[in-house]
Amino acid sequence: MGLEEKRKDLDSEKQKRLLTRLVEELSKSDPDLYYRSTSEVAMQIEGLIGRAGRLSLEDRQLLSRLSRRDIEVLLSLH
Repeated sequence: MGLEEKRKDLDSEKQKRLLTRLVEELSKSDPDLYYRSTSEVAMQIEGLIGRAGRLSLEDRQLLSRLSRRDIEVLLSLH
């Protein structure tokens, strides 16, 4: 495995951890989040990613590379 592949794996793991954290934050303010569709949750997460002050610049850049579909796929893996 090359250095580029290792970096992508690390980025992917970090993205998953960040998404998990954002889902946990959302579920605190919306107890019914668990029952919502993955696409609805992904849309809410997109909003959090774009909100200034919610994430560090590095984390925002890492997650902003993801499309809504990418977020849905990562969420469904949990």
